[in-house]
Amino acid sequence: MSEETGLDRIDFAILRLLTKDAWLSNKQIAAEVGLAPSSCHERIKSLRARGVLLGAHAEVNLQVIGFALQAVLFVQLGKLSIEVVDDFVSATAAVPEVRGVFLVSGRTDLIVDVAVRDMQHLKTVISEHFNRHAVVLRVETSVVFNRQQQHGMPLP
Repeated sequence: MSEETGLDRIDFAILRLLTKDAWLSNKQIAAEVGLAPSSCHERIKSLRARGVLLGAHAEVNLQVIGFALQAVLFVQLGKLSIEVVDDFVSATAAVPEVRGVFLVSGRTDLIVDVAVRDMQHLKTVISEHFNRHAVVLRVETSVVFNRQQQHGMPLP
């Protein structure tokens, strides 16, 4: 058992399986890690209760549902209080087209992942949700040509 995390090799094996495929049944996970289904269920329940396992999410093909363009926005903010930055980050995360917001160090303050229908939609999102805010000094946009996403996590 890891003293840092309180998790053992079976817990890590369960997490590894679930991060690769959240649709696995409890029975399948139990067979993979060598536990009885009831014991596996209790482990998963414990991982949720301890805040280790936060949820399961479906991966959606954005192009199929009409969001053919993805972009990354690099947002520079003015010198602001932590509260103002936190409020702006929360408001940005609530924009439907936003897939993720990262508060980062360096010249850029935020990196924002967006999915939109087309260039006009991207222009509208940037204009309505970023350029009109007094807290935003600058927005740089990079269009995503190809996205490779890792399903998993750095587990021992």
